[in-house]
Amino acid sequence: MMRYGWGGGGGGFWLLIGLLLLIALVILIVWAVMHLSRSGRAATHDPSRPTPNEILRERFARGEMTAQEFEDAKKVLGPDR
Repeated sequence: MMRYGWGGGGGGFWLLIGLLLLIALVILIVWAVMHLSRSGRAATHDPSRPTPNEILRERFARGEMTAQEFEDAKKVLGPDR
């Protein structure tokens, strides 16, 4: 007797679809973790580069800004981290 509709023998197909979805989910999670860890690393200070406050002090020392501009910029930047 012929079966019509969803009732007959398609279990292997749904198993394959489920497996592919599981693999896609794992890949998405791995990508998200790598992306977030990269973002977190970029937020930390690289010791080989000067901080914004160090750059500000250098510019003030070179005479590129007045004392008032220096003080205003320090307030905007906040404390060194």
